[in-house]
Amino acid sequence: MSDPKPDLARPGDIAEALALLTRLPVRAGPPRGAAAAWAWPLAGLAVALIAGLAGWIALAFGVPVGVAAGLVLAAQIAATGALHEDGLADSADGLWGGHDPARRLDIMKDSHIGSYGVLALGLSLLLRWSALSALIGAGWLFAPLIAAAALSRAPMAVLAAALPNARGSGLSSHVGAPDQATATLAVALAALLALLAVGWAMLAPLFWVALAGIAIAALARARIGGQTGDILGASQQLGEIAALAALASAL
Repeated sequence: MSDPKPDLARPGDIAEALALLTRLPVRAGPPRGAAAAWAWPLAGLAVALIAGLAGWIALAFGVPVGVAAGLVLAAQIAATGALHEDGLADSADGLWGGHDPARRLDIMKDSHIGSYGVLALGLSLLLRWSALSALIGAGWLFAPLIAAAALSRAPMAVLAAALPNARGSGLSSHVGAPDQATATLAVALAALLALLAVGWAMLAPLFWVALAGIAIAALARARIGGQTGDILGASQQLGEIAALAALASAL
């Protein structure tokens, strides 16, 4: 007799998502791996609340908007341990620095950062800081952070489900590939959180986040034959840039 199909969602998946994607001191139960991917947008919600609180405290003490935006980014990075930034840097180095898929994967696995990685990180921080400065200056803090954090983590589940693992080892391989229902639930949850945060203004960032996800998926398939944990991290960073830029453009 075959094992019963696992539940699509369990409350313990939230703790597992937080333990995987943040540095918060969360104790997760028996791991379900990719089956918990639906809760990844909730990990983004936690990061957004922490970062928003840092920005709110800074503004309450009269800190200039630009500095408050920088502190928001610092809080995000501290809360995640720069997990996604590391993925972006490694992906940039590997996808553009190698001559064949095997070499690109080797470069991505290397802990050293190259020119492409430095430039990618610098541009990511600059673009996010610029958008956050505009949003905070307009009196918008928690809402856009929540929308961007939730929406940008949905593509990670979609890419993990849609693309094969290119390396066969590493974090992405260890977690596994979520099924289509789990990935769909992650997207639906992210869209709901964004809708609650910014209303129907979430449609533009949703579109641009999806477009960014499609772009990184196509590039990863063409350059390394699939996805890795670094590619998933890069998709989060590109999605966050897209979401914040779209919301800032609507001001």
